[in-house]
Amino acid sequence: MNLPGPTCGTVIAENVMVPMRDGVRLATDIYRPAAPDGTPLPGPYPTLVYRTSYDKSNAVAHIEPVARFFTPRGYVCLLQDLRGRGRSEGKGQYFHVANINEGRDGYDTIEWAAAQPWCNGRIGMLGSSHMGIVQNAAAMERPPHLKALWVDVAPTKFFDGCAREGGAQALHMFGALFLHGFDAQEIRDDMAARKRLETAVETLRDQLYRIPFKPGHTPLTPNPNFEELLLRYQCNGVEDDWWRMPVMNLHPHIKRFADIPVILSSGWYDPFALDMAREFVDLVKQNKSTTQLLLGPWNHGSMKGDGASHVGEVEFGPEAAWGNAVYNRERLRWFERWLRDVPTGVENEPPVRVFVMGGGDGKKSQGRINHGGRWIEARTWPLPDVTPTPWYLISGGRLEPEEPSAEAEPARWVHDPEHPVPTLGAAVTGFYEWSKVPDDVDRRYIHPRGRMRTLVPDGPLHQKERPDQVGCRAPWPLLAERPDVMVFQTEPLKAAVEIAGNMEARLWVSSSQPDTDITVKLLDVHPASLDYPDSFHMPLVDSILRLRFHGGFDKERLLEPGKAYAITVRLPPVANLFATGHRIRVDIASSNFPRFDINPGTGEPLGCHTHTVKTHNTLWLDRARPSHIVLPIRKA
Repeated sequence: MNLPGPTCGTVIAENVMVPMRDGVRLATDIYRPAAPDGTPLPGPYPTLVYRTSYDKSNAVAHIEPVARFFTPRGYVCLLQDLRGRGRSEGKGQYFHVANINEGRDGYDTIEWAAAQPWCNGRIGMLGSSHMGIVQNAAAMERPPHLKALWVDVAPTKFFDGCAREGGAQALHMFGALFLHGFDAQEIRDDMAARKRLETAVETLRDQLYRIPFKPGHTPLTPNPNFEELLLRYQCNGVEDDWWRMPVMNLHPHIKRFADIPVILSSGWYDPFALDMAREFVDLVKQNKSTTQLLLGPWNHGSMKGDGASHVGEVEFGPEAAWGNAVYNRERLRWFERWLRDVPTGVENEPPVRVFVMGGGDGKKSQGRINHGGRWIEARTWPLPDVTPTPWYLISGGRLEPEEPSAEAEPARWVHDPEHPVPTLGAAVTGFYEWSKVPDDVDRRYIHPRGRMRTLVPDGPLHQKERPDQVGCRAPWPLLAERPDVMVFQTEPLKAAVEIAGNMEARLWVSSSQPDTDITVKLLDVHPASLDYPDSFHMPLVDSILRLRFHGGFDKERLLEPGKAYAITVRLPPVANLFATGHRIRVDIASSNFPRFDINPGTGEPLGCHTHTVKTHNTLWLDRARPSHIVLPIRKA
């Protein structure tokens, strides 16, 4: 069907102060359809609410892809600064994502808009990341006039899905705090405080080696709210009531979620693919309205923008390229159906669309390997044609579907906190350091976002150390060559193997110390070629478990040195075709820095260690203790 093109102009009312129930007013820019002379058209029109912590006046991030697209097509668009952000009131009430008023503010904004004469009473919400979190928070308050959502790359369980994955501190949230702390209202006019934060984020890679931070001596000390958050992220590894508040953990409160159409989107190299899949499963169980899931070969932002078909050092082909052109076309189809009753047919489409990576020719083009891929569709998630299948870690470094022998020798390694395994590409977001501004340049005229560069590339890199990555050292070995990385891989596959879904590694481990980490990484190893003489080691997913939480996150349980423990490391979902001639590989180690903080090995309280020790770790591989990974194998 033909979707509407631009049919009208736009008139803007800036900084309309919308009242919340407690009297705080939120600054809102209202974009309304207008006649050629700039006069607002009376409507009424369907309305889209877009609430942001990142300055509603940002043209590239917010205005162009939202207001400038939807308003000329007959939508009123509200772009709003969150409480305590931008020009909104509520100074001192903003805590990154831990905002107790978020759901209520969303409700009040939606119902205020519904009462305006230009609104037809049908309101949708849209946005990515934090702009997705606030959608979920509003939906749990069930505003009567909220009719549809498009939630993109939003964490739904901030504890293990974002800040403390597997009990370790996910350091990209340390980097993200600077995005929110530098332009905080509390220090807007404090040039000394802003300079201190600016200097810290310019030297972010150096700051990582100062961990653990002490109160009053952190890079975020000039902003007490954000220092409090940093210390919570650093020290609070037990899942308590703070982590379980609705805006931080949707799932215990999912019964409150409005029964409205929702589409959830993410990517395999986005940190929140697992969360979007979890939310889909939860909503399908309880709601009657259309719920859809879209998972592509993207990182946190590559679905949008210019529409690149690659991430990191890997090319996925033209089917992977969306960008704002496709993204907005699909969002328009969604909202036309639910806010205007236009028969776009979205409710008749398969609820699940998944991009299966792999199948490319492996050649290099513009510095990237052609891994390829294709889209598939399904009615359910997990996919109906998937069988969870154990593949065993075998002594000597093999990965096989057959069980190990009774006498198999274990794998042993030494974790040195002073020389951790470096992160070479990962599913991260917000992990930015800023380039320094020359002394002869007036920094007032350089927007901080123009200075940001990703400290950890948010996508797959060949797993070889290199000078520009944090933690790497000469002679720049392959990670597989390090003595503290235990590699288990298949022989070159004689037939392709396709996986799609969640995974977990079920391992037997012991340690010389009361606490250590176990990291797990799944890779697709391309065969050697003229373009890649050493082959290309492509990471798919990874995760971690801090072993003081081997019994769960309700409390800490330190290890008895030398005792073997059965543990489970849960990995995010992925879909990949391991082509004929490729190898399936699993890497086991005890560090992945700076994706996660380094375990000092001492067993001291989290975030308070005073020294580090080398840790001797053992992975048991015999039949009585059969360490293995459970892969979601699709039928041939």
